[in-house]
Amino acid sequence: MTDEPLPTFRYHPDPVATGAFEQQGGTCRRCGMARGWVYVVPPYAIENLRDALCPWCVADGSAAATFAATFTDLSEATDLAGIPETVLDEITHRTPGFSAWQQERWLFHCGDGAAFLGAAGWPQLADLPDALNSLRTQATMWGFTGEDTDAFLGSLDVDGASTAYLFRCLHCSTHLAYADLD
Repeated sequence: MTDEPLPTFRYHPDPVATGAFEQQGGTCRRCGMARGWVYVVPPYAIENLRDALCPWCVADGSAAATFAATFTDLSEATDLAGIPETVLDEITHRTPGFSAWQQERWLFHCGDGAAFLGAAGWPQLADLPDALNSLRTQATMWGFTGEDTDAFLGSLDVDGASTAYLFRCLHCSTHLAYADLD
């Protein structure tokens, strides 16, 4: 077990709070070290690596390289035009992902990846008008009307059947969000 501070992730600033890493025993399948922390979100399409990788091997890209793993699948992202390949590589190969009800989506703003802040419900979103605007746009695309949209936003719950995923732009601090349903 190490007293070494966890690595810093530009696009996922608090992976302990979001549940990506947990303190556990065992050794990392990549480096063989018992560091006391493990990645608990299975890498995209590789279930057998859950609880098997340390944060340091995620951060330096060695876990992705060794196991041909990606931590976030960007195939569902719709706003990748103009995003540098280095950013996409960092998010997919050196940034802890997160679990969503359906397919998780990383959000982008100001020509860069946004920082993932975590799952959010109405209480976390109520004072973030920019995030609520993102969610209203999504609800409109789903065909919701005004009252339906307001009811939907009010039903969002961190642990519920409808959850929002909150991000913040690294450049202008705009909050972004999208919702997912069980």
